[in-house]
Amino acid sequence: MSEKLKKGIYIIPSLFTCGNMSCGYLSIMSSIEGDFTKAAWLLILAIVCDMMDGRIARLTRTTSEFGIQLDSLSDLVSFGIAPSVMMYQLVLNSMGKVGMAIAVLFVLCSGLRLAKFNVQAKDNVTHASFIGLPTPASAGLLMSFVLSYELFVVEPGQSLTFKTIPLLMRNMPIFFKTMPVVMIILSWLMVSNIQYVSFKKMNLSKPKAFRLLVLIIILIFLVIAFPQNIIFILFSLYALSGIVFTGARYYRAYQIKISLKKGE
Repeated sequence: MSEKLKKGIYIIPSLFTCGNMSCGYLSIMSSIEGDFTKAAWLLILAIVCDMMDGRIARLTRTTSEFGIQLDSLSDLVSFGIAPSVMMYQLVLNSMGKVGMAIAVLFVLCSGLRLAKFNVQAKDNVTHASFIGLPTPASAGLLMSFVLSYELFVVEPGQSLTFKTIPLLMRNMPIFFKTMPVVMIILSWLMVSNIQYVSFKKMNLSKPKAFRLLVLIIILIFLVIAFPQNIIFILFSLYALSGIVFTGARYYRAYQIKISLKKGE
């Protein structure tokens, strides 16, 4: 393989990483201008770029220390600073210094989460789970909330572009009020030792592959039917999944401990 071709292959993942960072910066500018819908969609594009750069690097075997560090810097901009600025402008600025502290906390925990991920990534092993909530997932929950909330506050006489789930939309004011608490919880989840499923390493045996295909088709149909709402539900369920599975593991361990004591 020629030297020029090798360099070209190494550049491709970095281009997606730079696209991720660019979308994050443009999202920040949109939030400052008060265009939260645009800011949120830019973060979705950033997540797509983030998914593509790693997969392309692994597929072409062009992973490098440079790529890992650039990816983390991009993620801090797109999934740490950008969603924090977006939520501060939309929700937290009315809370004064407390709101500012929550926004800063989210950025700090994002940075700590990414630093921990870099340390874990040095073993060059693709793990079946993440330790702590990934930063794209925490940012995804916030930006998908913004997309759904923007539909809730549509001005009278203006028609909705997308279909919505009535039950979810009726509860949007409640979600809005709890967002400061949600951001604190997300910040804690990112630096916690709670395990989250990683989709990078999936066992695609024939039975599982078929079930996964059916699930993907159903999810695509739902996203097409109710785009903003379903994206919000999916990110919320993923954030909750780690807590639920961890609680279930502790409960099973407790039940085993009780059973052993009874058997003595």
